[in-house]
Amino acid sequence: MRIVQITDLHVGREGEETYGVDVRANFLNILQAAQKWQPQYLVLSGDLCYRSGETGIYTWIRQQLDEQGIPYEVLSGNHDDPAMMAKAFGRESLLKNGELYYAREWNGRKVIFLDTTTGMVSGQQQGWLREQLQHMEHEAMIFMHHPPLMAGVPFMDSRHALRNRGEVQAILLAHPFNVHVFSGHYHVEKAVRKQNILVHITPSCFFQIGQVSEQFQVDHYRIALRDINWDNGVMMNAVHYLNGEVQH
Repeated sequence: MRIVQITDLHVGREGEETYGVDVRANFLNILQAAQKWQPQYLVLSGDLCYRSGETGIYTWIRQQLDEQGIPYEVLSGNHDDPAMMAKAFGRESLLKNGELYYAREWNGRKVIFLDTTTGMVSGQQQGWLREQLQHMEHEAMIFMHHPPLMAGVPFMDSRHALRNRGEVQAILLAHPFNVHVFSGHYHVEKAVRKQNILVHITPSCFFQIGQVSEQFQVDHYRIALRDINWDNGVMMNAVHYLNGEVQH
């Protein structure tokens, strides 16, 4: 099973100023690069919109994805609107009390998608996640915008970390197998492990954040995707970078 993860697109309105970065060109370039890996699935793991969810932006993104012909899933991040996203991408049936979380069967394995729009995993999601894992007698794969572990990135850890990560960790730690979590949000490339929880943080399609400063700093403007290959019980994944389209 081959998956390409793309995250933190931050696509603005057409012509909107986005810190001198051509975010639409970045997304189109990443989509083109993804074809090289011949993925069976694409996952867009949140922050599709620049500031907040907008139907026009979601519609444009969907048009680009549909042209690729690769099955895809979308997650809501803190700059998104899950209800608006679900409607734009034809996933309204997956909404539960305004949250967009669900599971898919891919190649005989269940893959879980969570909604962390509010910076938390809600109580109703926690109950659902616990139930999903209880019926899973193998390693788990979860996609969520916010990583469930602190990542050693001072600016993000201190200001923008998942607020109820302890509750989420308790659920994941109770699973008797490894739990592979693929996230974004931090605008860095990072791998973090706590016992059976393995978190893979994928860089943004906008810009990357400095990993040592407690203040906001742009590290660089290269963009990236993550190629994930899970086959015969072996999980391999790697991040691949492209030059970003910067206008300044």
